[in-house]
Amino acid sequence: MDHKRQTLFIQGNEAIARGALAAGCNFFAGYPITPASEITEIMSRELPRRGGSFIQMEDEIASMGAITGASLAGAKSLTATSGPGFSLMQENIGFASVTEVPCVIVNVMRGGASTGLPTNPGQGDVMQARWGTHGDHPAIVLSTSSVSDCFSLTIKAFNFAERFRTPVILLSDEMVSHTREKIILPGKDEIEILNREKPSVPHEWYIPYEDTEDGVPAMAEFGDSYKYHITGLTHDINGFPTRNPKEVEAFVKRLFRKISNHKEQIQIYENFETEDADIIVIAYGSVARSALRAIKIARKMGIKAGLLKLSTLFPFPKSEVQNAASKAIKLIIPEMNTGQISREVKKAISDCPVEVVKLNRIDGSLITPKEILKYIEEVD
Repeated sequence: MDHKRQTLFIQGNEAIARGALAAGCNFFAGYPITPASEITEIMSRELPRRGGSFIQMEDEIASMGAITGASLAGAKSLTATSGPGFSLMQENIGFASVTEVPCVIVNVMRGGASTGLPTNPGQGDVMQARWGTHGDHPAIVLSTSSVSDCFSLTIKAFNFAERFRTPVILLSDEMVSHTREKIILPGKDEIEILNREKPSVPHEWYIPYEDTEDGVPAMAEFGDSYKYHITGLTHDINGFPTRNPKEVEAFVKRLFRKISNHKEQIQIYENFETEDADIIVIAYGSVARSALRAIKIARKMGIKAGLLKLSTLFPFPKSEVQNAASKAIKLIIPEMNTGQISREVKKAISDCPVEVVKLNRIDGSLITPKEILKYIEEVD
């Protein structure tokens, strides 16, 4: 990462790779898959040049295991995939969650279930990102809508992973990842980089899963002089398996508390023309770009429309959605799926009389500004 600002014309996947390198990523393990392969290609070239490590794994199961192990040894680790590969990663994502291992998983979404539409955009993995791995667990899920987002949110993803000792999922989609735009990359001194807290106590005092005030225990590196036990089983504060109900409950509650108590730091969103809006579009990913264009046209037509763009999908920004609902007559939720975030919106505003209008495409095509504008005009 250069020390000075750079003006570049690059695609979203390259911006993700550059963001990871700027955040200090020094380990990548992955398996090529459309439409995420450019991230793998760039990291395979750049990491060895910078003293980092790149491994092409035999599959996505092994990829997720490798980045978990590398992070335990002190690396800032990344993998990138798309829908089918993301499905294979779920068990190891659960392991990383319960063992509190910081890492970043990029899922460049594509259309359809199963092999689906490899070269078309989609947003069908939203709920999988939140609930794909089994059992009660918290999740941080971010969503990019521009090439600039790809860079900045990748850095955010690493910072959240390090700060809260958790896997972070970054969702892009084929349209965002393969769009080329001019962006200005900040200088190195302008970027905030967070690193995991390391133990400072004597070795014999170290408690690897200590119930600290903010819920995030210090993390020693494997291979360092601190020793501790790691297991995917529910464990006590020392990392050893337990079935003691009190210890189990305290452990699970802490996993959730370390995220929920800091949700204001994690929830990223932007409001465009929402202050006086009667109609508010709530969108994320590439669809948010279409939505922004649609509300600009609507404003020129004299329609009071606004946009709430969600960059953090989970923990879901419930309060901000409620705030939008308190102002508007109607909310429009465009998504390239059958309505995954619209369900979260409806739950958040169940006591509010505002009408929620869904706009969905599931054919592998982007929702256009014209389509969103039509819905805005219909509900005006």
